[in-house]
Amino acid sequence: MSDTTAITEWNEITYTSQDNLNLYARHYPAQLSDDKALARPLLCLAGLTRNSKDFHNLAVYLSRDSKSPRDVFCLDYRGRGRSDHDKNWRNYSPYIEMLDTLDFMTLTELHHAAILGTSRGGIIAMLMGITRPGAIGTLILNDIGPVIETRGMARIIGYVGKTPAPSSWDDAATMVRDMSVRFFTDIADDEWMDIARQWFMEQDGQPVLGYDLNLANTLSEIDLAKPVPQMWSQFSSLTHVPIMVLRGENTDLLSLETVNEMTARHPDLKSYMVQEEGHAPLLRDLRSQRAVDTFLAETDPPVIYSD
Repeated sequence: MSDTTAITEWNEITYTSQDNLNLYARHYPAQLSDDKALARPLLCLAGLTRNSKDFHNLAVYLSRDSKSPRDVFCLDYRGRGRSDHDKNWRNYSPYIEMLDTLDFMTLTELHHAAILGTSRGGIIAMLMGITRPGAIGTLILNDIGPVIETRGMARIIGYVGKTPAPSSWDDAATMVRDMSVRFFTDIADDEWMDIARQWFMEQDGQPVLGYDLNLANTLSEIDLAKPVPQMWSQFSSLTHVPIMVLRGENTDLLSLETVNEMTARHPDLKSYMVQEEGHAPLLRDLRSQRAVDTFLAETDPPVIYSD
């Protein structure tokens, strides 16, 4: 089942997973003039603890301000954002989240779609390359690749499920700034509140964590003394689609060596450095938005389709 509710800039979509969880998504409809055709739709998949709000600025730009406007869909995985929590924390896995994503793509008739995967979202997209390669028409990997650096993984393990709930929105903005400022060195002071409202949800006017605390259980089983499993075979399954890799200049999760190896292995891969940002680039700055927009326009199918 699904339900769509109109909002000023986006529509809210709720749908039911195969195990009866209510899952949430945003749809930013393309704003088309008479002389424009609808470009390939984009599906945005967030990072481990994040949600659909992360892509708001980019989605508004691509659906309204682009020379090639397109529908943009942004998902909340189970246990994140406005989607239901799962009673079984072991279902917080990239594989189950991929199945939920594929169900959403079937529901919304997203075939050969453009996909933008931030961190966890990129892992899900690479799994899709093995499971249903025809679902992806073009792919943007935001600060993620087949090799995950151990120090970046250690940092993530160190905060997921351990971050206290802020006492106010001002406290939330301060918390987000203190956690991020050494990696994101060009964020204006007045932007931290906006970013905090992306990270946290609101309940009775107060900020609350935007994810199920049980998500931390999935990380507790990772042994940092062993190398993080690599995903080169999954990445190689996507050589039939154009790929763009965004890498934060200050990231600790995706190395330049990995990006160079991805470039060597893929016949149609472009990379873009997001300056003065870490893991994962926020996609709020106009330069990054234009780079994404240009890549999508260049890889749109020759015959643009619309309903």
